[in-house]
Amino acid sequence: MRLHRMLSLVIVAGLLAFASGKPCETQTSNSELHISLNKNLLRSLETQEGLPNPSVHLALRLSNFHNLAMESEHLNKLKNDLHNDIQSSLSNSQSVVGLLSLYTLALKSSCYDLNTITFTVSERSETLLTHLKKQMEQEKEHIAFSHRPLTNYYQYSLGVLALCVSGIRVNHHVSNKLIKAAEHEKFKHGDTESTDTYAMAGMALQCVKDAGSHVQNAAELDTVLSKIQQKLLASRRNDGHIGNEFSTGLAVQALLAMGAPVSECAASMEAMRTDARNNRYNNAMAISQVLPALQQKSYLTVKSKECLNDDDTLVLEPIDPMVVLPSQTKVTVTVEVVTSSGAAALYSVEVPKGSSLLEALGLLKMKNVGFTFDKESSLWGPFLSVVNGEQARQSDRRYWHLSSDGTALSEGVTDFKIDAAQKITLKNTIY
Repeated sequence: MRLHRMLSLVIVAGLLAFASGKPCETQTSNSELHISLNKNLLRSLETQEGLPNPSVHLALRLSNFHNLAMESEHLNKLKNDLHNDIQSSLSNSQSVVGLLSLYTLALKSSCYDLNTITFTVSERSETLLTHLKKQMEQEKEHIAFSHRPLTNYYQYSLGVLALCVSGIRVNHHVSNKLIKAAEHEKFKHGDTESTDTYAMAGMALQCVKDAGSHVQNAAELDTVLSKIQQKLLASRRNDGHIGNEFSTGLAVQALLAMGAPVSECAASMEAMRTDARNNRYNNAMAISQVLPALQQKSYLTVKSKECLNDDDTLVLEPIDPMVVLPSQTKVTVTVEVVTSSGAAALYSVEVPKGSSLLEALGLLKMKNVGFTFDKESSLWGPFLSVVNGEQARQSDRRYWHLSSDGTALSEGVTDFKIDAAQKITLKNTIY
């Protein structure tokens, strides 16, 4: 009881500081920014490579502004292209709980009848939600035996959230595993606490609480929700970001979902608006998490979405294609590769200033000095999967950690730009 009261005092103090911010832009200015971000998301539908992104669809549907024709076209792509990709993964007994959950949320945000979506595995056809429940059971069992999910707690949280907002009563044992993980601070990526995971877990468990499906131990659930709020508030930076630039959107969504008073003028809102005005969000996935937060909505909003009288005034103006010429200025990039054994190799390459990290690595590969790499696609864009012949696979709980002059990158290989000479380290890391 004393711990719960102490957490409450900490949170109240934090929220008071959080709610009060410096004077911010006018409502009109903010609305114009929201529309601009909305249009950027719509344009991403025309230029996206690979599979249609359910997170983008979710943000478009949660927005106050719509282009219903483009949203409808994207929904059809999700139901065909993404559906077929998930079907293939399920047929191969792969764990795709995160993608399955986002697909569920995207369909739900369009008020689509989830009972009409089916997958066939071993000649047996079952609904999307049945498959999601089965995937969550597998994740839960893996936690019981290995003390961690098959995927990770972020995807596990997404699964709880997707089931809950779809009106499915989440199995007590499934939600309890998430509660225990939060209690024991299991939400880490390497040695660093994962703000994204705390945020997603907060939304998931708030939904469980609102649904009244965890009544056996309501006090424990309340304590964990308070702890998650405390964790998010404690990860605020002086510049207003929560965690980093790319976790602030989800963190604000979670605080809103959990009832925290995040005002229009809160420092975190100002930080996201500043990032948006400075074109910090070049990645559609990043915008898809920020836009709902800026409009003071969260993924929990999907539960009550009715799709009635949607605004349909958003029109994309044609834009002249821009030809960006490579910079004549060259900068030297040192690339260090650290394998799982700890062995290191150093390379050097000159690249045009402003090149993406992916372009820089491509130029280094072309030098034929022994550096090679392969990449795989994700909703955030491509990521390194193999470097110099060594894999870093999620199934082995490994990834290629990227850093510049010792500072971890918050962007991926496509989004990070080389603007000055630096040392890039690619380290095969366990998590």
